[in-house]
Amino acid sequence: MTIFNLGSINADLVYRLPHLPAPGETLAATGFSRGLGGKGANMSVAAARAAARCVHLGAVGADGGWAVERLMEYGVDTRHVLTVDAPTGHAIIMVDGAGENAIVLQPGANHALTAEHLATPLAEAHDGDIFVFQNETSAQREGAEMASARGMRVAYAAAPFDADAVAAVMPLLDLLVLNAVEAAQLAEATGMEPQALPVRDVVVTQGAKGCDWYDTDAGTVRHFDALKVEAVDTTGAGDTFTGYLLAGLDRGQPMAQAIGLAIRAAALMVTRHGTADVIPDLREVQDL
Repeated sequence: MTIFNLGSINADLVYRLPHLPAPGETLAATGFSRGLGGKGANMSVAAARAAARCVHLGAVGADGGWAVERLMEYGVDTRHVLTVDAPTGHAIIMVDGAGENAIVLQPGANHALTAEHLATPLAEAHDGDIFVFQNETSAQREGAEMASARGMRVAYAAAPFDADAVAAVMPLLDLLVLNAVEAAQLAEATGMEPQALPVRDVVVTQGAKGCDWYDTDAGTVRHFDALKVEAVDTTGAGDTFTGYLLAGLDRGQPMAQAIGLAIRAAALMVTRHGTADVIPDLREVQDL
Protein backbone atom coordinates (compact mmCIF):
# COMPACT_ATOMS: atom_id res chain seq x y z
CA MET A 1 0.00 0.00 0.00
CA THR A 2 1.02 3.63 -0.35
CA ILE A 3 0.74 6.87 1.61
CA PHE A 4 0.16 9.94 -0.57
CA ASN A 5 1.07 13.10 1.32
CA LEU A 6 -0.11 16.51 0.12
CA GLY A 7 2.38 18.38 2.25
CA SER A 8 4.58 21.40 2.70
CA ILE A 9 8.32 21.47 2.05
CA ASN A 10 10.21 24.13 3.99
CA ALA A 11 13.69 25.23 4.84
CA ASP A 12 13.76 25.21 8.64
CA LEU A 13 15.84 28.10 9.98
CA VAL A 14 16.38 27.17 13.62
CA TYR A 15 17.53 29.70 16.20
CA ARG A 16 18.46 28.48 19.67
CA LEU A 17 17.66 31.00 22.40
CA PRO A 18 18.02 31.22 26.19
CA HIS A 19 14.23 31.70 26.31
CA LEU A 20 11.42 32.51 23.89
CA PRO A 21 11.24 36.28 23.37
CA ALA A 22 8.53 38.41 24.93
CA PRO A 23 6.83 41.14 22.84
CA GLY A 24 9.36 43.85 22.07
CA GLU A 25 12.32 41.83 23.37
CA THR A 26 15.52 41.37 21.35
CA LEU A 27 17.57 38.23 22.00
CA ALA A 28 20.92 36.99 20.72
CA ALA A 29 20.74 33.42 19.40
CA THR A 30 23.09 30.88 20.94
CA GLY A 31 23.00 28.71 17.82
CA PHE A 32 21.67 28.49 14.25
CA SER A 33 21.06 25.74 11.70
CA ARG A 34 19.23 25.15 8.43
CA GLY A 35 17.50 21.87 7.73
CA LEU A 36 14.67 20.19 5.88
CA GLY A 37 11.25 20.82 7.40
CA GLY A 38 7.61 21.65 6.88
CA LYS A 39 4.87 19.56 8.46
CA GLY A 40 4.40 17.72 5.19
CA ALA A 41 8.06 16.90 4.61
CA ASN A 42 8.43 15.82 8.24
CA MET A 43 5.49 13.41 7.93
CA SER A 44 6.77 11.98 4.65
CA VAL A 45 10.21 11.36 6.12
CA ALA A 46 8.68 9.79 9.24
CA ALA A 47 6.48 7.48 7.16
CA ALA A 48 9.37 6.48 4.92
CA ARG A 49 11.66 5.85 7.89
CA ALA A 50 8.89 3.73 9.38
CA ALA A 51 9.23 1.51 6.26
CA ALA A 52 6.12 2.77 4.41
CA ARG A 53 6.05 3.73 0.75
CA CYS A 54 5.33 7.46 0.79
CA VAL A 55 4.66 9.62 -2.28
CA HIS A 56 5.06 13.33 -1.58
CA LEU A 57 2.80 15.79 -3.40
CA GLY A 58 4.26 19.25 -3.01
CA ALA A 59 6.18 22.13 -4.53
CA VAL A 60 9.45 24.01 -4.16
CA GLY A 61 10.97 27.01 -5.89
CA ALA A 62 14.08 27.04 -8.04
CA ASP A 63 16.01 27.37 -4.78
CA GLY A 64 14.59 24.13 -3.36
CA GLY A 65 16.46 21.40 -5.20
CA TRP A 66 18.44 20.55 -2.06
CA ALA A 67 15.18 19.85 -0.18
CA VAL A 68 13.93 17.44 -2.85
CA GLU A 69 17.27 15.63 -2.84
CA ARG A 70 17.12 15.34 0.95
CA LEU A 71 13.62 13.81 0.76
CA MET A 72 14.89 11.27 -1.78
CA GLU A 73 17.81 10.38 0.48
CA TYR A 74 15.35 9.56 3.25
CA GLY A 75 13.35 7.21 1.01
CA VAL A 76 10.46 9.47 -0.05
CA ASP A 77 9.07 9.21 -3.60
CA THR A 78 9.53 12.76 -4.99
CA ARG A 79 8.43 12.24 -8.60
CA HIS A 80 5.44 14.50 -8.04
CA VAL A 81 7.22 17.36 -6.28
CA LEU A 82 6.91 20.35 -8.61
CA THR A 83 9.28 23.25 -9.17
CA VAL A 84 7.21 26.44 -9.43
CA ASP A 85 7.77 30.17 -9.92
CA ALA A 86 7.78 31.02 -6.21
CA PRO A 87 10.41 30.79 -3.46
CA THR A 88 10.61 27.61 -1.43
CA GLY A 89 8.67 27.92 1.82
CA HIS A 90 10.58 28.47 5.02
CA ALA A 91 10.03 28.47 8.76
CA ILE A 92 11.76 30.53 11.43
CA ILE A 93 11.92 28.27 14.48
CA MET A 94 12.90 29.57 17.90
CA VAL A 95 13.82 26.91 20.48
CA ASP A 96 14.54 27.61 24.15
CA GLY A 97 16.68 25.69 26.62
CA ALA A 98 13.75 23.55 27.75
CA GLY A 99 12.95 22.43 24.21
CA GLU A 100 9.83 24.55 23.76
CA ASN A 101 9.44 26.37 20.46
CA ALA A 102 7.71 29.17 18.59
CA ILE A 103 7.46 29.09 14.79
CA VAL A 104 6.82 31.64 12.02
CA LEU A 105 5.89 30.26 8.56
CA GLN A 106 6.36 31.74 5.10
CA PRO A 107 4.37 29.46 2.71
CA GLY A 108 6.03 30.33 -0.60
CA ALA A 109 5.76 27.52 -3.15
CA ASN A 110 3.55 25.46 -0.83
CA HIS A 111 0.60 27.69 -1.74
CA ALA A 112 1.17 27.36 -5.49
CA LEU A 113 -0.36 23.88 -5.73
CA THR A 114 -3.65 23.44 -7.60
CA ALA A 115 -6.14 20.63 -8.08
CA GLU A 116 -4.68 20.02 -11.53
CA HIS A 117 -1.31 19.29 -9.96
CA LEU A 118 -2.87 16.50 -7.88
CA ALA A 119 -4.92 14.74 -10.55
CA THR A 120 -2.08 12.78 -12.17
CA PRO A 121 -0.42 11.40 -9.02
CA LEU A 122 -3.72 10.50 -7.36
CA ALA A 123 -4.75 8.62 -10.50
CA GLU A 124 -2.08 6.10 -9.45
CA ALA A 125 -3.73 5.51 -6.06
CA HIS A 126 -5.74 2.43 -5.18
CA ASP A 127 -8.62 1.66 -2.87
CA GLY A 128 -7.20 1.41 0.63
CA ASP A 129 -4.20 3.68 0.08
CA ILE A 130 -3.87 6.60 2.51
CA PHE A 131 -4.12 10.29 1.62
CA VAL A 132 -2.86 12.71 4.27
CA PHE A 133 -2.70 16.49 4.28
CA GLN A 134 -2.15 19.43 6.63
CA ASN A 135 -2.86 23.18 6.60
CA GLU A 136 0.42 24.34 5.04
CA THR A 137 -0.51 23.87 1.36
CA SER A 138 -3.27 24.89 -1.02
CA ALA A 139 -5.74 22.52 -2.78
CA GLN A 140 -6.60 20.67 0.43
CA ARG A 141 -10.34 20.24 -0.16
CA GLU A 142 -9.82 19.29 -3.81
CA GLY A 143 -7.20 16.70 -2.88
CA ALA A 144 -9.39 15.19 -0.17
CA GLU A 145 -12.32 14.96 -2.59
CA MET A 146 -10.21 13.16 -5.20
CA ALA A 147 -8.83 10.77 -2.60
CA SER A 148 -12.23 10.00 -1.11
CA ALA A 149 -13.67 9.35 -4.58
CA ARG A 150 -10.91 6.78 -5.19
CA GLY A 151 -11.71 4.93 -1.97
CA MET A 152 -8.59 6.09 -0.15
CA ARG A 153 -8.41 6.47 3.62
CA VAL A 154 -8.35 10.25 4.18
CA ALA A 155 -6.26 11.51 7.13
CA TYR A 156 -5.82 15.11 8.20
CA ALA A 157 -3.42 16.77 10.63
CA ALA A 158 -5.24 20.01 11.38
CA ALA A 159 -2.22 22.28 11.86
CA PRO A 160 -1.60 25.14 11.75
CA PHE A 161 -5.17 25.27 13.07
CA ASP A 162 -7.87 26.96 11.00
CA ALA A 163 -11.49 26.29 11.94
CA ASP A 164 -12.80 27.07 8.45
CA ALA A 165 -10.28 24.72 6.85
CA VAL A 166 -11.33 21.91 9.20
CA ALA A 167 -15.02 22.51 8.51
CA ALA A 168 -14.41 22.39 4.75
CA VAL A 169 -12.93 18.88 4.84
CA MET A 170 -14.61 17.30 7.87
CA PRO A 171 -17.20 15.28 5.85
CA LEU A 172 -14.39 13.62 3.88
CA LEU A 173 -12.22 12.49 6.79
CA ASP A 174 -11.57 9.00 8.14
CA LEU A 175 -8.86 10.07 10.59
CA LEU A 176 -8.25 13.41 12.29
CA VAL A 177 -5.06 14.09 14.26
CA LEU A 178 -4.72 17.26 16.32
CA ASN A 179 -3.08 18.38 19.52
CA ALA A 180 -4.87 19.36 22.71
CA VAL A 181 -4.80 23.09 21.93
CA GLU A 182 -6.19 22.50 18.45
CA ALA A 183 -8.88 20.18 19.85
CA ALA A 184 -9.97 22.93 22.25
CA GLN A 185 -10.03 25.47 19.42
CA LEU A 186 -12.10 23.11 17.28
CA ALA A 187 -14.56 22.49 20.12
CA GLU A 188 -14.96 26.23 20.61
CA ALA A 189 -15.53 26.79 16.88
CA THR A 190 -17.95 23.88 16.32
CA GLY A 191 -19.47 23.25 19.75
CA MET A 192 -18.42 19.60 19.41
CA GLU A 193 -15.94 17.70 21.57
CA PRO A 194 -13.72 15.10 19.84
CA GLN A 195 -16.06 12.19 20.61
CA ALA A 196 -18.93 13.99 18.84
CA LEU A 197 -17.10 14.81 15.61
CA PRO A 198 -18.32 13.12 12.39
CA VAL A 199 -14.96 11.39 11.89
CA ARG A 200 -14.50 7.73 12.75
CA ASP A 201 -11.07 8.04 14.39
CA VAL A 202 -9.87 11.15 16.21
CA VAL A 203 -6.45 11.22 17.88
CA VAL A 204 -5.65 14.08 20.25
CA THR A 205 -1.98 14.35 21.17
CA GLN A 206 -1.02 15.81 24.56
CA GLY A 207 2.76 16.08 24.46
CA ALA A 208 4.39 14.59 27.55
CA LYS A 209 0.98 13.32 28.72
CA GLY A 210 0.54 11.00 25.72
CA CYS A 211 -2.58 10.96 23.57
CA ASP A 212 -6.27 10.03 23.47
CA TRP A 213 -7.87 7.96 20.70
CA TYR A 214 -11.58 8.47 20.13
CA ASP A 215 -13.36 5.72 18.19
CA THR A 216 -16.55 7.64 17.46
CA ASP A 217 -18.30 4.65 15.86
CA ALA A 218 -17.88 2.61 19.04
CA GLY A 219 -18.27 5.62 21.32
CA THR A 220 -15.04 4.80 23.15
CA VAL A 221 -11.96 6.75 24.21
CA ARG A 222 -8.60 5.22 25.11
CA HIS A 223 -5.65 7.01 26.65
CA PHE A 224 -2.04 6.17 25.85
CA ASP A 225 0.76 7.36 28.13
CA ALA A 226 3.86 8.95 26.64
CA LEU A 227 7.29 7.52 27.34
CA LYS A 228 9.26 9.45 29.94
CA VAL A 229 12.32 11.00 28.28
CA GLU A 230 14.45 14.11 28.67
CA ALA A 231 13.14 16.47 25.98
CA VAL A 232 15.58 18.87 24.33
CA ASP A 233 13.51 19.96 21.29
CA THR A 234 9.80 19.31 20.66
CA THR A 235 9.91 20.60 17.05
CA GLY A 236 8.60 17.96 14.64
CA ALA A 237 7.52 15.52 17.34
CA GLY A 238 3.85 15.73 16.37
CA ASP A 239 4.70 15.24 12.69
CA THR A 240 6.85 12.23 13.57
CA PHE A 241 3.95 10.81 15.56
CA THR A 242 1.55 11.24 12.63
CA GLY A 243 3.94 9.80 10.05
CA TYR A 244 4.59 6.71 12.16
CA LEU A 245 0.89 6.33 12.97
CA LEU A 246 0.01 6.31 9.28
CA ALA A 247 2.84 3.91 8.45
CA GLY A 248 1.53 1.49 11.06
CA LEU A 249 -2.02 1.74 9.72
CA ASP A 250 -0.71 1.31 6.18
CA ARG A 251 0.84 -2.00 7.24
CA GLY A 252 -2.51 -3.14 8.59
CA GLN A 253 -1.76 -2.64 12.28
CA PRO A 254 -4.75 -2.04 14.60
CA MET A 255 -5.07 1.58 15.71
CA ALA A 256 -3.80 0.87 19.24
CA GLN A 257 -0.66 -0.84 17.95
CA ALA A 258 0.02 1.94 15.43
CA ILE A 259 -0.38 4.56 18.18
CA GLY A 260 2.07 2.68 20.39
CA LEU A 261 4.65 2.74 17.59
CA ALA A 262 4.02 6.44 16.99
CA ILE A 263 4.43 7.30 20.68
CA ARG A 264 7.84 5.61 20.79
CA ALA A 265 8.95 7.46 17.65
CA ALA A 266 7.84 10.82 19.07
CA ALA A 267 9.62 10.08 22.35
CA LEU A 268 12.90 9.52 20.52
CA MET A 269 12.34 12.61 18.40
CA VAL A 270 12.13 15.03 21.34
CA THR A 271 15.56 13.87 22.58
CA ARG A 272 17.16 15.26 19.40
CA HIS A 273 17.79 18.74 18.02
CA GLY A 274 16.31 19.26 14.55
CA THR A 275 13.36 18.28 12.39
CA ALA A 276 13.17 16.02 9.32
CA ASP A 277 16.91 15.32 9.33
CA VAL A 278 16.83 13.63 12.75
CA ILE A 279 13.57 11.64 12.61
CA PRO A 280 14.36 8.13 13.91
CA ASP A 281 14.15 5.06 11.72
CA LEU A 282 12.06 1.99 12.45
CA ARG A 283 14.91 -0.05 13.93
CA GLU A 284 15.69 2.70 16.46
CA VAL A 285 12.03 2.93 17.44
CA GLN A 286 11.62 -0.82 17.82
CA ASP A 287 14.79 -0.99 19.94
CA LEU A 288 13.56 1.71 22.33
